[in-house]
Amino acid sequence: MELIGNIFTLGMLGVILLKVTPILLAAIGGAFTQTGNILNIGLEGMMLTGAFTAIAVGSVTNPYVGILAAMGAGLFMAVIFAVAALVFKADFIVVGIGINLLAVGLTVLMLTVLYGNAGATPGEVKAILPRIDLGPIGDIPVLGSALNNQTLLVWFAIIAVPVYSYVLYRTRYGVHLRAVGEDEPAAVAAGINVFRVKFISILISGALSGIAGAQLAMATVGSFTSGMTASRGFIAVAALTFGLARPYRTMIACLIFGAADALADRLGLLGANSSLSLTVPYIITIVALVFASVRVRSALKARTKKALAAKDRETSDAGVGTVTA
Repeated sequence: MELIGNIFTLGMLGVILLKVTPILLAAIGGAFTQTGNILNIGLEGMMLTGAFTAIAVGSVTNPYVGILAAMGAGLFMAVIFAVAALVFKADFIVVGIGINLLAVGLTVLMLTVLYGNAGATPGEVKAILPRIDLGPIGDIPVLGSALNNQTLLVWFAIIAVPVYSYVLYRTRYGVHLRAVGEDEPAAVAAGINVFRVKFISILISGALSGIAGAQLAMATVGSFTSGMTASRGFIAVAALTFGLARPYRTMIACLIFGAADALADRLGLLGANSSLSLTVPYIITIVALVFASVRVRSALKARTKKALAAKDRETSDAGVGTVTA
């Protein structure tokens, strides 16, 4: 009981929000492309370039300019993804892998060129996001302590969920995006510009992933380390898959993964086996993907049965009409 009490503290809630933010931002971005029937596994690379750019630019200007630069870096990688996948018709998975490899190589190259160190930025290169003090609101039990002294991007991530929901279900673009994802030939027949809809969704995923990288790099340590995303982009893909790219389901999945990440850190601080604690987020990711796979397979079977039943009814109706004639 004492161990559980040491793990689940009020401060733990704030740490969970801190851990959830980069995963949630990237997952919402990936959910846009997933809704348009594009599985963007390049989120990891977009996050990584965003993290490096945030520190490189933020350290010589200010952290908020670093956020904008990170968003630009994510957009740059997203344009590469979109051109390769939509213009040259390359496979989405292959392009995503290429984006991730490009990001790793590019960030190491820039570290070497700018700082003479392929592993990390020097100690004097720092950019840390300011924390927002809520004042008296921070004294509210549980919720106040969790939300107090968080970065601007934590609030941005929280707001991004209802905004994504509104765009998806209340705007013309959202209707088009869902139509493209559900039945592309029908969307084309209805006059929807499929290329434009998909291109915009990829750009959104890049922008949000770049911002996610900025949060990851500037929220606490304020520096960049090679490969610092540590598969968080893939965890974001797992979260949006588990949440079926729906706004609030995806948010709940991200909270689970963020809690697992925070739990791993907490266990490490309490003296638990570090190797074992670090595997916690990835074990939960695998379990979530298995459940998501089962759910998707069940949904596909149900859809196939429904389509076959509709086809049988059409055939039966056609036969009755022929006999009557």
